[in-house]
Amino acid sequence: MPGYGDSPPAEMVVTAQGRVTFLDHVLQELGMQRPVLVSPSMSGRFALPFLVAQGDRLAGFVPIAPVGTKDYTAEQYRRVQTPTLILYGDRDTGLAPQALQNLQHIPEHRVAVLPGAGHACYLDKPLDFHRALLGFLRQLK
Repeated sequence: MPGYGDSPPAEMVVTAQGRVTFLDHVLQELGMQRPVLVSPSMSGRFALPFLVAQGDRLAGFVPIAPVGTKDYTAEQYRRVQTPTLILYGDRDTGLAPQALQNLQHIPEHRVAVLPGAGHACYLDKPLDFHRALLGFLRQLK
């Protein structure tokens, strides 16, 4: 992600609207129409503003204990019509409970908890993670 880790800072991604524009540009450049957006941890800073502003462009959303969920109100989440799989490890006692508390306001959501997995549940329990993800993807229209 621009501006994070060792990547150079990018003025465009300083604001939520800038991150929406950036992600929109990435999806357009890749020619993606109605993708499923999988958003672990820090990527929530990009995915959540996009979901709230342009969620109708997504076929599905899979937040994995993303940061930034408290930046939006319950009412903003209630307006999201994107099918959502809230996924996290039961050993993630930091971000996961907060993310669940906020994201559960999305009307069309399901929750999958991976037992014995931490914050990076996809690394801790990759088979369980992929089972949950593929099950969700199969049910999308």
